[in-house]
Amino acid sequence: MWVVYIVELVDKSLYTGITNNLERRLKFHRTGRGSKYVYSRLPFVLKYKEYLQTKSEALKREIVIKKLRHKQKMELVEKYK
Repeated sequence: MWVVYIVELVDKSLYTGITNNLERRLKFHRTGRGSKYVYSRLPFVLKYKEYLQTKSEALKREIVIKKLRHKQKMELVEKYK
């Protein structure tokens, strides 16, 4: 099982990523072993997660989400709530 996730950073920017272990990945972000972009904008809040069966599906979905404008990503996050 793979997860596409969105976190909102302290500067209100959004970071989208994929993982097969969400808790471990979020821990990596918090400790600086994940994305430098996220680590430089701590703290963050998990805003969205979407489960997919394969890595390929997750990568494709991540690309679609990353192409969205900030407002569209926020609309996606609101639907998730």
